[in-house]
Amino acid sequence: MWPQIGKVFIIFGIILVAVGVILLLAGKIPWLGRLPGDIHIKGKNWTLYFPIATCVVLSIILTLIFLLLSRLWK
Repeated sequence: MWPQIGKVFIIFGIILVAVGVILLLAGKIPWLGRLPGDIHIKGKNWTLYFPIATCVVLSIILTLIFLLLSRLWK
């Protein structure tokens, strides 16, 4: 039982480190949030921004990462 819990903590730790690195580097990636397909509408007193394409790209990347982790886990 304890080895499985240890593996879960290690995986969560790796995920947290990866998210932290991504957050630190997010400002240095010029295309992140500015892909074709991201909706950006400016009004007089308001702004609507919905990064659809960025969400799709990040979803694909995270899916591949979790797929690799699940194959390594077995």
